[in-house]
Amino acid sequence: MVGQVLDTLGRPGLYASADEPTLRDAAWLHVQWDEARRLARSNEADGAVLVVDEVQKVDGWAEVTKRLWDEDTRSATRLQVVLLGSAPLLVQRGLTESLAGRFETLHVQHWSYGEMRAAFGLTFEEYLYFGAYPGAMSLRHDPARWRQYVLDALIETTISRDVLLLTRVDKPALLRRLFDLSCHYSGQILSYNKMVGQLQDAGNTTTLAHYLDLLAAVGMVRGLDKFAGEAVRRRGSSPKLQVMNTALMTATSGLTPEAARANGEFRGRLVESAVGAHLANAAAAGECELFYWREGSREVDFIVRRGRDLTAIEVKSGRAPAGPPGLLAFEQLFRPRRAVVVGDAQLPVEEFLKQPVAHWLEG
Repeated sequence: MVGQVLDTLGRPGLYASADEPTLRDAAWLHVQWDEARRLARSNEADGAVLVVDEVQKVDGWAEVTKRLWDEDTRSATRLQVVLLGSAPLLVQRGLTESLAGRFETLHVQHWSYGEMRAAFGLTFEEYLYFGAYPGAMSLRHDPARWRQYVLDALIETTISRDVLLLTRVDKPALLRRLFDLSCHYSGQILSYNKMVGQLQDAGNTTTLAHYLDLLAAVGMVRGLDKFAGEAVRRRGSSPKLQVMNTALMTATSGLTPEAARANGEFRGRLVESAVGAHLANAAAAGECELFYWREGSREVDFIVRRGRDLTAIEVKSGRAPAGPPGLLAFEQLFRPRRAVVVGDAQLPVEEFLKQPVAHWLEG
C-alpha cells in the first residue's frame, strides 16, 4: 500500500525494511535517514519521503528517530517519515515514550467487505466465512489449508510474537483460552465472573480485562462496554465479546463452509459478528465509539456514538431474540439521532457492510 503511494507522490522516496536480522541497529537507521536527507536536499521544493518498514525491529528506534527528527526540524530539512510496524503494542510503546508530540498514528484496520469484494470478488457468504485476511485469499478454494494458515500463520504468530514476547503476561495459557472463548462467544454478553468459570482458571476478573485489552490492541477481539448514557462506565460491567475479523470465528470453530451455513445458530452469530466487526474496526480507527445496551430484558446490539450523536443498531441475524425488542425503549430513554435495523428487507446485511460506517452515521 505504501509502495503504491510512493509511486504516485511525484517526489523522491526511499523505502527501507528492517526485516534483515543483521541490520537491526541504530547505525543502519542512520544510513537510511542520511540517504533520505540527501534526496530531500536535491528536491528542495517538495522534499522527500522516508519509509521504514518493521521499525520495531531496530534496537532503540524510538530514541534514534526522535534525535534525527529534531535535527531535521532545526535545519528545516523537508523530510517526511513513515514508520511501519506489524507489532502494534511495541510500536505504540515507542511512540508514547519517546516521540510525544512528533507523530500522527494511521491505523490500518481489517479490510472491509467492500474492499474484499472489489479485490477478490468475494460473495457475501464467502466473506462471512473467510473474513478479511487478504493474504489468505489464495487458499480459500481449499478451506482446510485456509484454516490451518489462519491458525498457524496469523493467530498463533500474533499471539506469540505481538503479545507474549512484547508484554508481560503471567498466564499465557489463560490468554490463549480467553481468545478461544471470545471467538466462541462473539456477539454475546459474558460477565468476567462467568468467563472465570468457563476458563476454569484461578485468574481474577482484572487479569481477564487486561488480557482482553491486549487482544484488542493487536486487532483480534475486544470487549464492548455497556452504554450508560452520561454516567461513568464501570470497568467491572459485563463486556460484549466481539471478534475484529469473522475468520477468527470460523477458523477456530473447525466448521467447513457448508457446515457453517447449515448451522443456523452459528451463522446467526457470524452475521451479527460481521456487523460488529465492521463497527469495531471503525471505532478502533477513531471514527466513533462503540457500545451495546441492555436493561433487564431490553437490549440493543450496538450503540455508536460520534461526538454527541447516537446511532442505535439492531441486527436481525436469524437468531432467536434474547428478549423483547429494545430499540423503542432505547429511543425513549436516550433520543438517538438514528435507529437502524440491519438484516430486514429495507436494509440487508450485505448492503450495510458495503458502505463505510460513516455513511450510516450521517443519515
